[in-house]
Amino acid sequence: MTESGYECAPWELRWRGLDVDALQRTESAFAVSNGHIGLRGTLEEGEPRGLPGTYLNGFYEQHELPYAEGGYGYPEEGQTVVNVTDGKIIRLLVEDEPLDMRYGIATAHDRVLDFRRGTLRRVTEWSSPTGRRVRVTTERLVSFTQRAVAAIRYEVEPLDEDLQLVVQSDLLANEPVESDTHDPRVAAALDAPLVGEFCHAAGYQAVLVHQTRMSGLRVAAAMDHKIEVDDGLRTRIHAEEDLARLTAAVDVPKGGRLRVTKFLAYGWSAQRSAPALRAQVEAALAGARQTGWKGLAAEQRQFLDDFWATSDIEIDGDPELQQAVRFALFHLLQAGARGETRAIAGKGLTGPGYDGHAFWDTETFVLPVLTYTMPDAARDALGWRHSTIDKAKERATQLGLRGAAFPWRSINGAECSAYWPAGTAAFHVSADIADAVVRYVNATQDKHFERTCGAELLLETARLWASLGHFDHHGHFRIDGVTGPDEYSAVADNNVYTNLMARKNLLAAADVCQRHPDVAEQFEVDTAEIDSWRAAADAMALPYDQELGVHPQSEGFLEHDEWDFAATDEDFYPLLLNYPYFDLYRKQVVKQADLVLALHLCGDSFSPEEKARDFAYYEARTVRDSSLSAGTQAVIAAEVGHLQLAYDYLAEAALTDLHDVHNNVRNGLHMASLAGAWQATVAGFGGFRDFGGQLSFAPRLPDELGGLTFRLAFRETRFQVSVQHDAATYRVLNGPPLDLIHHGERFTVSEEPVELPIPKLDPGPAPVQPIGRAPARRDASKVRQFDRS
Repeated sequence: MTESGYECAPWELRWRGLDVDALQRTESAFAVSNGHIGLRGTLEEGEPRGLPGTYLNGFYEQHELPYAEGGYGYPEEGQTVVNVTDGKIIRLLVEDEPLDMRYGIATAHDRVLDFRRGTLRRVTEWSSPTGRRVRVTTERLVSFTQRAVAAIRYEVEPLDEDLQLVVQSDLLANEPVESDTHDPRVAAALDAPLVGEFCHAAGYQAVLVHQTRMSGLRVAAAMDHKIEVDDGLRTRIHAEEDLARLTAAVDVPKGGRLRVTKFLAYGWSAQRSAPALRAQVEAALAGARQTGWKGLAAEQRQFLDDFWATSDIEIDGDPELQQAVRFALFHLLQAGARGETRAIAGKGLTGPGYDGHAFWDTETFVLPVLTYTMPDAARDALGWRHSTIDKAKERATQLGLRGAAFPWRSINGAECSAYWPAGTAAFHVSADIADAVVRYVNATQDKHFERTCGAELLLETARLWASLGHFDHHGHFRIDGVTGPDEYSAVADNNVYTNLMARKNLLAAADVCQRHPDVAEQFEVDTAEIDSWRAAADAMALPYDQELGVHPQSEGFLEHDEWDFAATDEDFYPLLLNYPYFDLYRKQVVKQADLVLALHLCGDSFSPEEKARDFAYYEARTVRDSSLSAGTQAVIAAEVGHLQLAYDYLAEAALTDLHDVHNNVRNGLHMASLAGAWQATVAGFGGFRDFGGQLSFAPRLPDELGGLTFRLAFRETRFQVSVQHDAATYRVLNGPPLDLIHHGERFTVSEEPVELPIPKLDPGPAPVQPIGRAPARRDASKVRQFDRS
């Protein structure tokens, strides 16, 4: 096993034995989802449990936001993801005794998340307190192909004797959940948030419909069953406001088995009536029953076969990283595959962390992965942003600005961050969205999306920058009083990352309006406005310190006092929980990659020498109190040639959740850190960049890895890059040839492989990190691997 308790295998995540104290974090790792429905990996019997959770993307309750002192422009309402009706529960009684892993003896207990089958499997052998032994085998999935459907197969086998078995299969609403929040408003909102509107049960099927008290959203959950036994089955079903239960009793002989297949369907709406939602979930159930368990499982496998054919990453020499990177890709797929008109939250649908909100993480970290592996999911996530543009325009107007000011954190598109320096002032989120639009359109040539959604997103965000910034008496276009990615430097002037991303945004908006003059006319964009965007972009203020030879993160940052790292106890990280913000804001201490993120996303704006100097300077001041940081630092460390450091940062990003580095996996996985594992691998050691639709690669491997192979999708072409220490091989898997760049050399690749040498690079001395904040070193050779290929 690895030190985290998971076995190391290339295509699965397995945990043997029951560790009750570890349930909360394993429930997050073992979550199954399709981007619309999310089921945490709780045991079917419901207890013991860490944190139960069943989530529907976009389904939330609202509550007042707390302010000690109010102020104009402060958001008034918060939004919190709701644990909806739980359909995972299947309780088992063995001759009167409930199967509870805390009692009796579990002689075997094995859970595995299968990245190729797309299911969570479990085998438990349990001896009751009176010595009756059974084997329970379960498998669950949330369907990638039937968006509203989940299913569970539950089998029980007596091991020593004939036994009476009773199964209780539930739909349970308003499940008691302990909340970590210290805000009584949030706690009150989550205390029985669902009001029953309809319940019905007949045969093996039941439906419950509820509505939230404050947000007014309506949810329907339905279950149906297929029960397979030899004979003697007795069943009863009933429903009440918050509970529907099917009870099945049967005598099962030794050597026989009871098999229950439970089909679940979920739907929610802010507008449809209870009868309409009931009809929707009953129809979804009918489809699931018609397909059957075997059909659903076959569809799931086929969907994943197609996904891995375009997106797999193979790592030679580090089995733990191999598992972690596939784990990351699998959960990113689960977060976005069928989200469609909804956001991709910071925790996906794996837990209630961050209140279920979506951040800029989606566009900057997650969507690049999906753009080049599953572009339809990237399109749908950007479609959600477009569906909220009216709220973003209202927010801009409230702030005295033009265009669209997208929220720092939200579920429905309205800003719900109560801390304005890190929320409202973080305007870069609008440029991050624009960047994701340009990347998606360049990668897919989806002109329909560009005309119907992308152009409006680009031009309205450009209007935001044009009104937020101003020309100074030197003729520079300044953007003052904003917060960049680094939340330890708030409300600063001319944040380099923000200004560079705004410049890209302004130029992209000008280009799209000239490509689609009819769309520009529709939104009253004239030639003068387009010219003003180009003028602002050309005059964008980009501070640079000639004496130090580095870019200040924001204007004046290099004049701040240095943070005393030597006097900072390691137990005092993260700093924001142990020091006042006012002290952090006036020191040279960086929470997460900021200027270094600009080196990645706007790398064509820096020379190689500037990148090396900037990276070294900020390495010594970045404490990585955010899970977003390590992946970006890995990318630039690899680019400037510090391959060992990049390898260490890749491991930190990839293993953040599996090793619970930040001690908060109980509330869900970190989608952006999982995406950082892809970024660190493909953009780091693969050297992958996409500037203006021109793909380039500058691959280099650390000594620890024997080889790296990854697959990407670009326009109509699927291709593969295989990296060795001295050369890289490019090959088209299907589709037309591609024009690429390898270490500055242009070439064309087709189905005939092209092998190109990797030039040597002398990076000079390795940069230093703040005392106690260097990434952890790993010895991959000590990881015990279980080769279940």
